[in-house]
Amino acid sequence: MTYFTQCTLPSRNYFEALATAEQRALHSFFDQHVIEDDEIGYRAVDEGDYNALPPHLAIRVVHTVHGGMLDEF
Repeated sequence: MTYFTQCTLPSRNYFEALATAEQRALHSFFDQHVIEDDEIGYRAVDEGDYNALPPHLAIRVVHTVHGGMLDEF
């Protein structure tokens, strides 16, 4: 039995959005999300801009970077 799978490599746009999310997360209390966008490919979204992500964005999240600042003091 033979199985075929299609391997798609992430685009450069994904890695740019991921780098942006990682940089923002270092200085934020909020999670940073990489979401898939039909027009530009991928983009970084700050959860703090939306309180809770609306459902139309939440279903497009492909990666989350947790906020790096702690509010425990």
